[in-house]
Amino acid sequence: MSEHPNAILLFAAGLGTRMAPLTNKRPKPLVEVSGKPLLDHALAQCSGLKAVVNTHYFAEQIHAHLAGTDVLVSDESDQLLETGGGLKRALPLLDSNPVLTMNTDAVWRGSNPVECLKDEWRPKKMDALLLMIPTSNAVGHNGSGDFDIDSEGRLSRGSEYVYSGVQVIRTDGLASISLEAFSMWALWESMLANETMFGVVYDGQWCDVGRPDSIPVAEDMLAGDPNV
Repeated sequence: MSEHPNAILLFAAGLGTRMAPLTNKRPKPLVEVSGKPLLDHALAQCSGLKAVVNTHYFAEQIHAHLAGTDVLVSDESDQLLETGGGLKRALPLLDSNPVLTMNTDAVWRGSNPVECLKDEWRPKKMDALLLMIPTSNAVGHNGSGDFDIDSEGRLSRGSEYVYSGVQVIRTDGLASISLEAFSMWALWESMLANETMFGVVYDGQWCDVGRPDSIPVAEDMLAGDPNV
């Protein structure tokens, strides 16, 4: 199996509670920004990769939206598995180690975030590479950051950088986790301890679209972008 990722999982299973009432009758990935569903904004960054989308909340709407495309669906209708559990269930469809994962509640302007990670991935020393946003540039994000980055790019818990929601990650550690539902931190904790979890700072613009009032902010950021 290649040491470089050739597949991506897009997380689209969440309940979207922060986006209510817009998510009362549809899943958050189908909420529109600049006339296009958030899921489509994410998929536009994934050219050339096998793409898998996980589903749970209003899953049938996402299935219908993806009908006729090459995108595969990892169905979690029976149980919401969180990010780590969702990745574990999707592994047979992804058939890649490492893999890329991407949240679908953000929009981007500038460099392709997926390509940024692929360019910076160093398989001999990394178990995970996360795309980071300086807290000062984290449009739409409330609260402090998630990580700090040292001079060699290694991550530690901190507040200077926000995790953008896109990463390359090795999946070997999933086999030892017996839980069905668990967060990505179940993998990240050991990687942080082993100093094999790295970050690279995104050089473009990013907006967290987690709440209804984030939508006009995101649309202002995207205004005039020929790629939208």
